[in-house]
Amino acid sequence: MMGRSESLMATPRGRTAPLGEAAIAVHALRKRYGALEALKGIDFAVQRGEIFGLIGPDGAGKTTTFQILAGVMEATAGEVAVLGTQPRNARLDLGYVTQKFSLYGDLSIEENLRYSAGLRQVAAADFEARARPLLERVDLNQFRDRLAGQLSGGMKQKLALCCALIARPKVLLLDEPTTGVDPVSRREFWDLLATVAAEGVTVVAATPYLDEAERCHRIALIYAGAIQQIGTVQELRDSLGLRRIEVRAEPLHEAERVLSQSRPLPSPLPLGEGTGAASPPAPLKKGGSPDWGIVDIQTFGDRLDVMVTDATQGEQQIRAVLAQHHLTLTDLRLDEPTLENVFVHRLRQQGLDPAYLEFPAYRSGKDKGGTAIDTRQLQKTFGDFQAVKGVDITVRYGEIYGLLGANGAGKTTVIKMLCGLLPPSGGDIELAGKTSDLNRSEVRSRIGYMSQKFTLYDDLTIRQNLEFYCGVYGVPKQLRGEKIDWVIETCGLVGRENLVTGSLPGGWKQRVSFGASVMHEPDILFLDEPTSGVDPLARRQFWRLIRDFARRGTAILVTTHYLEEAENCNTMAFMAAGEIVAQGTPSAIKASQPGQLIELLSGQTQAASDILKARLEPWRVAIFGDRLHLVLDHPDRELAEIQRWLGDAGVEVRSARPIPFSLEDAFIGIVQRAEGP
Repeated sequence: MMGRSESLMATPRGRTAPLGEAAIAVHALRKRYGALEALKGIDFAVQRGEIFGLIGPDGAGKTTTFQILAGVMEATAGEVAVLGTQPRNARLDLGYVTQKFSLYGDLSIEENLRYSAGLRQVAAADFEARARPLLERVDLNQFRDRLAGQLSGGMKQKLALCCALIARPKVLLLDEPTTGVDPVSRREFWDLLATVAAEGVTVVAATPYLDEAERCHRIALIYAGAIQQIGTVQELRDSLGLRRIEVRAEPLHEAERVLSQSRPLPSPLPLGEGTGAASPPAPLKKGGSPDWGIVDIQTFGDRLDVMVTDATQGEQQIRAVLAQHHLTLTDLRLDEPTLENVFVHRLRQQGLDPAYLEFPAYRSGKDKGGTAIDTRQLQKTFGDFQAVKGVDITVRYGEIYGLLGANGAGKTTVIKMLCGLLPPSGGDIELAGKTSDLNRSEVRSRIGYMSQKFTLYDDLTIRQNLEFYCGVYGVPKQLRGEKIDWVIETCGLVGRENLVTGSLPGGWKQRVSFGASVMHEPDILFLDEPTSGVDPLARRQFWRLIRDFARRGTAILVTTHYLEEAENCNTMAFMAAGEIVAQGTPSAIKASQPGQLIELLSGQTQAASDILKARLEPWRVAIFGDRLHLVLDHPDRELAEIQRWLGDAGVEVRSARPIPFSLEDAFIGIVQRAEGP
C-alpha cells in the first residue's frame, strides 16, 4: 500500500491561481492530418485542482488533444491556453504520461527518476528531498535499484507517474495511464491523483475504464473529434433520462433476444449535438408513442442491464415479454444508470455501434458440459520462487471462465502451462481430453491463444498477418478469404487492410489479434487480457463474439483487469500470490462479501480520506470523485465511530448510505484479506 508522507506538491515556483480560475482553456480547437479532421472545433475549460476526464473510443481525438495541450503538436486552428500562456511556454509546469511507456528499460527506477528530474531542471537538493517520499507513496522505494524493464505493468505506470510528478507540475496530463494495470494498483494510482489534485494540481486524464472515470470531478465525452457532453457523473446520468433495471433470467441469451425484439431502435443524433451538461437524450419512440418502456439492452455475464424510460412501465414490459416466451425471471432490480450505460447508449444514438457480423463457422462445435480444462494441484517454480501454488481449475465446454488477479498473481503463468508453453513443476493437467504431450500439434490445433502482448507482426500489413495465422492454424485455403474478410469488417478496418499493423492504435490491434486467434474455430480459447486499452463499445462487441463462441460449445478461459467486464464470465476465480482465494459466479462472489460497502459524501473528501486511512486499513477507503467508498465489517457500530472521528476533525458528513458491492470492491477486499496486514 502507498505510504504516507508530507505534501508532494507544495510548489517552490510561487503561489498558483486560486481554485475556480481555469488552468486550461480550449476554444474552437481544430486539428487536421491531411484530409482527416481529427478535432472539429472542441471547447472545454479545466479548473485548478480539478480531475477532468476525457473519455471516448479509439480514434476519437483524445491523444491529439493531449499532444496539443502538452505543446508537442501545433493546432490547425483555435485557441489553447495552459496556465494562462501557450502550451509550449508552460512545459516546465506540465507533467505528461503518454500511452506508451516513457521509461528506459535498462535504467533503474532511481536512474529513470533522476533522468526525468534533470530534463525538468530540478535541482539536486530538491531531487533528494522529493524522490524518497514520492517513491514511498507508490510502494517503489524498496525497489529503487531494480531495472525498469523488470517491472510489472502496474509498477511501470506508477514509476511513469513519479517521473511526471518529480518536478512538481501544476498541470498533469495522463493519456490512458492505467491500461493493463491491475485493480489494486489502479486504485492506488487514482488515490494518489486525488491527493495531488487536492494540493492544487490540475489533472486531465483519458481512460477506457469507465469505473475509473467515475473518480473524476467532471467528464467530457468525445468521439469523432467532437465533444458531445460535459458534466459531473451525476449530471451525465441524469441527462440520460433513463433508469436501469438489472434482469437475471434463464436462459439469459434467449431473454436478451426476446427483449431486444420488443424495443424500438433509437433515433440517431447528428454528431456534435448534446454538448451541454444536461442535454436531453435523443427521442426514443415506437409507433409514435413517447412513453415506450425498453429503449436499450446491454449484456453483462449473468445479467442484462435494461434501460427504460419509466421504471414501472419497463418492469411490466420485461415481466410480460419473458412470461409470453415462457422464460424464467430469477431476479429484477432497479438502479440508476452506470457511466458505462451512459457512454454506450450515447454512442449507439450516434450510430457508432460497431457492425456485428456472425462468425462464418464451418464446424458444429463441441457439446456443452464436458470437461475441456482440468487442473489438480498445478504448481510452477522458478528457482526459489513459487509462482503457482496448487491451483485447481475446471472449465467446461460452453463456459466462460475468468481468471482474475493482481499483476504477478500467476495468471499468465497458469495459461502458459495450460497451452504447453511452460512445463509445470507439479500437479496434473487435462486439456481437451489429453493429459500428456499437451504441446503436440493434435492438441494445439484445437486451441486458440490471444496473448497479453500483441500476437501480430508490426512490420506486416493487417491482411498479411491474418493470412499468416490462417496458415499457422491450418485453415483450409478455400475458407481463408471469407474468414479474413470477417475479421477486417468486424474490426471496422475495411479499406485499411493493407495498413502496416504497427501503425494501428492499441485497441484496433487487440481486435485484429482476437480475430487471428479464432479463425480456425478452436474448441478451447485462451484470452489473456483481450480488451486491454479497448473502448467500451468495442469491448461490448468483443464480449458478444466471445459469448457466441461459448454458445457453440467453445471453452473460454479469460483474464482481465477490467472487473466490470468480468461480469460477463459464467464462473471466475481470484488469484493472489499464486493461489486461488475465491471462486464462483460473479453474483455469488459479490453476495459473499462480509460487511457492507458505504458511500460517504463530505465537502472535504480528501481530508476525510486521509483521516480514515490513518485509522482503518487503507484498502477499505477509496475516493470516487466527490465521495468515498468505505468497506466496513460491522457498519452498525463502525459508522457512528467514523462520523465521530470526522466530526472531531471538523469534517462534515453530508450523507452515508449502503450501496451494493461492485466486483472491483469484492476483488480488492478478497485479495487484501488474503494477503493479510
